[in-house]
Amino acid sequence: MKRWLMSLCVALLSFSQLAQAELELVITEGVDSARPIGVVPFQWQGPGELPTDMAGVVASDLRRSGKFSPVDASKMPQTPYSDEQVDYNAWTSMGVDALVTGNIVLNAEGNYEVTYQLIDVVRGQLTSGDSRGLQDGKLVQTKDHVLYAGRAVVDGKQMRKYSHRIADIIYEKLTGEKGAFLTRIAYVVVDDKSKYPYQLRVADYDGYNERLVLKSQQPLMSPSWSPDGSKLAYVSFENQQSEIYIMDIYKGTREKVASYPRHNGSPRFSPDGNKLAMVLSKSGSLQIYVMDLQTKALTQVTNGRANNTEAFWDPKGDSLIFTSDRGGKPQIYRVNLADGSTKRLTWQGSQNLGGQLSPDGRFLVMVNRSDSGYNIAKQDLQTGAVQILTKTFLDESPSIAPNGSMVIYSSVNNKSNELSLVSIDGRFKARLPATNGRVRAPSWGPFL
Repeated sequence: MKRWLMSLCVALLSFSQLAQAELELVITEGVDSARPIGVVPFQWQGPGELPTDMAGVVASDLRRSGKFSPVDASKMPQTPYSDEQVDYNAWTSMGVDALVTGNIVLNAEGNYEVTYQLIDVVRGQLTSGDSRGLQDGKLVQTKDHVLYAGRAVVDGKQMRKYSHRIADIIYEKLTGEKGAFLTRIAYVVVDDKSKYPYQLRVADYDGYNERLVLKSQQPLMSPSWSPDGSKLAYVSFENQQSEIYIMDIYKGTREKVASYPRHNGSPRFSPDGNKLAMVLSKSGSLQIYVMDLQTKALTQVTNGRANNTEAFWDPKGDSLIFTSDRGGKPQIYRVNLADGSTKRLTWQGSQNLGGQLSPDGRFLVMVNRSDSGYNIAKQDLQTGAVQILTKTFLDESPSIAPNGSMVIYSSVNNKSNELSLVSIDGRFKARLPATNGRVRAPSWGPFL
């Protein structure tokens, strides 16, 4: 019993425990093609220094989206703190058409009152001479050039989180798409120097606020988020075989849901969170199953002699895509859960595997095998067109942001596994190198 406990020592840790190191995002491609934007350092009206540079976080978020290129503070023509102070000609001459300004004040309760504006610089330039309009039959000053004005009272420990919220609002106002900066990622770190080399960690999407939620002397694999962001399904080898667990990352509790003979792997929550797709080999070859998480009843989805694995749900929840070698080499198929009909989706490249569907169901993102190696690729399911998104030799485990704009994946760089980001159009790339251990199996969480 003592030996079993020592080798298990899958230490369930409180979600608040810090891991040993944080990731740091390094942009590698795509800055020059992004849209210029001004994010003016917020005016601080209080003693000492702010706990968080909120404008800096907002600017970093927008830059990391690949769609914006914030002007460096040292190159700004001015630092206005409201729309009345903006010199519109100065900003438009730099090619900037949108500006973010803000103020922060410490209140009597020790919290921070944050106000901020998103300003349309071009519209402001056109109306700055006379920005009056009719309201209730009277001529009044208008604010059409202020696209958004926000105000919040924020605790010092929550300033970084709220900065992501501001960035989400700005991103949505300017692109029409929901921002995904207030999200998290889960991943496995393998640190051979640690007593517990296999570690399941969770962090903000940009690598900050990393938390160690699980550690083990035996392999951990395939983390997958529940739709509400409170749980992770994953594979553990702590009992000398693969088993599937579901862990509540806030309570630190977990439940074993699959421990059948031979292989148990690739867990994926359904869009409504009520079911879990998984891969089992209890009948021989690898097959896709769906488990009802309330009753624990299993439904076998695929069958035959071929190996079928890596199931991923369609956003509607009525079908699954999966990898199968039924045609010889691995390719990606879709199975209708109502009638079991199956269709092959991928044809370009000698192999395609690890597929995921974008939230709108339009794109299939996968690992494509060609003469250049294993790369992340995107296939338009309407046209069939395939685009190779990455160039490194060995890329794996793609996971799509909940707004469909970015893909996080594991790649080999300098003979070590690290996490990388690529925009869905392939124009923007960044790396999140870890300071200790090899990082694998990323999973991008849902909107918070």
